[in-house]
Amino acid sequence: RMVDGHWGHVRCLAGADGRESLQQPRFDENGMLFCLSDQNGWWQPWRERGGRLVVHELGDGGAQSAPYESRPESPVGCAPHTKDFDCAPAPWQLGTISYQPLAGSGLLLTRMRDGFGLLFEQGAHGLRQLAADYSRCRQLAVDDRSFYCIAGSADRTASVLKIDRDSGETSVLAGGEQPLPDTQLSRPQSLYFPTGQGESAHAYLYLPNNAEYCGMPGELPPLVVFVHGGPTSACYPVFDPRIQFWTQRGFAVVDVNYRGSSGFGRAYRHRLREQWGVLDVEDACQAVHALAVGGQIDPSRVFIRGSSAGGYTALCALVASDLFRGGASLYGVSDPLALRRVTHKFEADYLDWLIGDPQKNPERYDKRAPLRNAERITAPVIFFQGGQDAVVLPEQTESMVAQLRTGGVEVAYRLYPQERHGFRDAANLADALEREWRFYQRLL
Repeated sequence: RMVDGHWGHVRCLAGADGRESLQQPRFDENGMLFCLSDQNGWWQPWRERGGRLVVHELGDGGAQSAPYESRPESPVGCAPHTKDFDCAPAPWQLGTISYQPLAGSGLLLTRMRDGFGLLFEQGAHGLRQLAADYSRCRQLAVDDRSFYCIAGSADRTASVLKIDRDSGETSVLAGGEQPLPDTQLSRPQSLYFPTGQGESAHAYLYLPNNAEYCGMPGELPPLVVFVHGGPTSACYPVFDPRIQFWTQRGFAVVDVNYRGSSGFGRAYRHRLREQWGVLDVEDACQAVHALAVGGQIDPSRVFIRGSSAGGYTALCALVASDLFRGGASLYGVSDPLALRRVTHKFEADYLDWLIGDPQKNPERYDKRAPLRNAERITAPVIFFQGGQDAVVLPEQTESMVAQLRTGGVEVAYRLYPQERHGFRDAANLADALEREWRFYQRLL
C-alpha cells in the first residue's frame, strides 16, 4: 500500500506458473516479505529480493535462487541439516504460524521430519534445536527475550511453551499434563513400509501397554488401523487419548500417513491427485501386511476406522479387501458426488483434484463410491453421525446403512442429534469410543 493510502500496482512474485504452493505470507520487522513455497519440493521459507521470491538460506552469504526440481515419490526422512523437510503441514486452517523471521535474517521454524514437527532456530552461525523433548511444535511467537509455541509430545497433553532465547531453557506456561504413567502409556514407533509402485509409506505403530492387562501366552494383539481425515492432512506422534483407549484394552494401533499426507514433501502429497480411494486404501492394507509379516499383530483380527475423509478410506478398504474383521465410519463420506454437491466454497474443486472431473470421469465416482459398491462389503460396520452435519449429511450415512442391511451385513448406527461434522461433546466422544470397542469385542 502506498504512503498516500492508495493501493499500488499489483505484482505477482510467485506461483503464476502453477508449479508451487504458497502459504503463510508475512513481513519481517524491516518490511521484507516472506512466505513458504514448495517450489523445490518442500514447503520452506522464501523471501522477496529484487521483485521476486528467492529461497532463504543462511550461512552462505544470503539468499540464492533455486530452480524447480522433482523429488522422489517415496518419503525421505531428513537429518536436521539436510534440505529435505517441510516447515508446515497443509494449510487447512487460517492463522497457522510455523515460522517466524528474526532479526539479522534468522528464522524460528518447524522442520517436519518423519512426521515429527521439530523446532529450530536458524541463524548465521548455524542451526540450534529447541524444545527437544517435544515432537510437534506449532503456532510460533517471538518477543525480545523468549520464543513461544504450542507443543505436543507422546506422553502429555499439548503445552504452551516459553523458551529463553539465550539459554534455550524451556518452561511450560499451560497444559502439559501427563494423564498416564509410563507403565500404562503406549509410545509411537515411526516406521516406513513398502507399498505399491515400488514406493513406501509412513505410519506410527502403538503396541498394547497396560501393566494390569496381559494377553494369552503366545497371542498376538488385534489391530486397529487409524485413517486420518483431510485427506491431505497427517497424523502426528503426540498424545492421543483415542489411541491410548485402544492400547489400554489390548489392541495395537497403526496410524497411517498414506501417500497424499502432508509433511513429507510435495511429491508425496501429490501422489493422491486423482487417486483418492485407491492409494490411501492400498497403503492402509499394506501397513497391515507389513505388521503381519513382522509378527507384530494378529492378521485375523484387524479393524479399520476413520472420520470424515478417513471414514471414506475405511469404507473403501472394506469394499476392496477382506483383510478386516470389521470397521467404523465416523461421519465418513460414502458418496463423493453427494459431498461435491453440498461442500463449502473452500473445497469447491477439491474432489476434482482428488478423484477427477465427474463430467469427464463419471466412472471413477461410481467405482470409488462405497454407497455404489456396498454389496462388496461383507465385514460388519458401525456408523456414527451428527444430526447437524452439513458436510456429510445424515441422509448419506443412512443410505449406506440401509444398503448394507439390505445385503445382510451386520450394521450398527448411532446418531447424535446435536453434533455437527466432527464431534465436540465429551460425553458423545466417550460414548462413541465405548460403542465401537464393544462392537469389535462382539466380533472377536
